[in-house]
Amino acid sequence: MLKKEADFAIIGGGIVGLSIAHGVLKQGASVICIDGTDTDFRASRGNFGLVWVQGKGIKTPFYAAWTRDAARLYPSFVSELSEETGIKINLSQNGGYEYFLDSKALDQRIAEYKKLKSALNGDYPYEILSSTEIRSAEPMVGGETVGATFYPYDGHLNPLQLLRALTESCQKRGLSHYLGEIVDMAKKKDGVFKLVTKKGLEVSAEKVVVCAGLGAKKIGPLFGFKDLVSPQRGQILITEKLPPIIGRPSVTIRQTNEGAIQIGDSQEQVGLNDNETQAQMSRIAQNAIKVMPKLAQLRLVRAWGSLRVMSPDGLPIYQQSVSMPGAFIVTCHSGITLSAIHSAILSRWLTGQKNVPDLSLFSENRFHA
Repeated sequence: MLKKEADFAIIGGGIVGLSIAHGVLKQGASVICIDGTDTDFRASRGNFGLVWVQGKGIKTPFYAAWTRDAARLYPSFVSELSEETGIKINLSQNGGYEYFLDSKALDQRIAEYKKLKSALNGDYPYEILSSTEIRSAEPMVGGETVGATFYPYDGHLNPLQLLRALTESCQKRGLSHYLGEIVDMAKKKDGVFKLVTKKGLEVSAEKVVVCAGLGAKKIGPLFGFKDLVSPQRGQILITEKLPPIIGRPSVTIRQTNEGAIQIGDSQEQVGLNDNETQAQMSRIAQNAIKVMPKLAQLRLVRAWGSLRVMSPDGLPIYQQSVSMPGAFIVTCHSGITLSAIHSAILSRWLTGQKNVPDLSLFSENRFHA
């Protein structure tokens, strides 16, 4: 049996787990990451790659503020990672759009944003673009588009570059990363956690953070957490590579740094099934063409399905265990967007630093009712 010790044991080595490891390591703590296998459902490798604020937290201003602040931290976060590792992360963060095909839906969103901006003391700098304005800004837009919302801190990146840079940065800072491991047993004695995996790795740590994505449904209860996460499938279409023809991303259409146009617009409750389906791919393509009719002329080269990690209300869960203090769960479906704030701020909450935001509204307690 291989025995290892660290200040922190982080269960899960995706974007969420490594972002937290990055922040904790910067504070001087030692970290062991217990990671799964390549056959696990990994949102970090199948997501849309957005750094996105607008549309989030419309009815929960505290989440809107958390997301807004995360996006503002992103440029320095990415710059630091790139300088540290030499890995280029193709981040474009000069704003993004949400397109509307129905004037009533656009009017409703405007009313929601006005209310949200007021709740955030005016710090929510959205803009509204008319049909003429958005078509002028994005010549590909046409069809049934009646207008768009714009948020200046929205953007997109290559998520695989971010994952690689986080991995290398954490390893340079001393992360011990164990792949292909499944936690089989967890207990706490004399203030120290002891975790044992099915392959025989034994880890002792003062604190544990469960960042296992959908795996938290099984691993979380080992530490007294509820099994609240569930999968939601999203499907994505990829076109041939083209010269730049789309200036800014939208919540459903973006042109990647490599030139391909990525299209996605599905939220499916199908359990642990990440397959693509002809019906959804057809619907996604039809909806995109309504916004940008010229997309119909492009050749699709591939598609994939991936599973989001969802809580009952779609918001993150940040919770310290009541029955096993020192164990935490961190789960969210916006791991890319929240990566910077997880490293900079959430890591300080986990290490017990003072002057961190009140995160109690993100706890499991909100689901008691």
